[in-house]
Amino acid sequence: MLKQLIVLILLSLGVIFGTQHIQPIILLLVSCRDWISQLLLQVFAGGEIGSIIRNLIAMLAMPIALASIPAAVYWLSKRRMFPYFFHCVWVLWLIQTTAIIMLRHFA
Repeated sequence: MLKQLIVLILLSLGVIFGTQHIQPIILLLVSCRDWISQLLLQVFAGGEIGSIIRNLIAMLAMPIALASIPAAVYWLSKRRMFPYFFHCVWVLWLIQTTAIIMLRHFA
C-alpha cells in the first residue's frame, strides 16, 4: 500500500513537471486525429451515420498505428505477437480521448 502511494505521488509530480514537455506531443496526437477525420470526410457521406463512422475510425486509427510500432519491433526481434498490444492501444486511446475532451471543453 505504501509503495503504491509513493508511486502515485512520484507519477503525479512527473505529470506536474512534465506537462510543458508533453503538451506538444499530445497536441500532435489530437491534430493527427483531426487530420484523419478530415481525410475521411471525402470518403463518408455527410449524414449522421457517415459522421459517426468517420469519427470512430479517426479515434481508433492513431492508437492502433502508434501501438503497432513497438509491436512490429517486437515481432521482428522475437517472431511472436506483442503481448501488451491492446494495453498500449487502450492507454493511447485514453490519452487521446482525455486530450480531446480537455481541448474541446477548455478551448
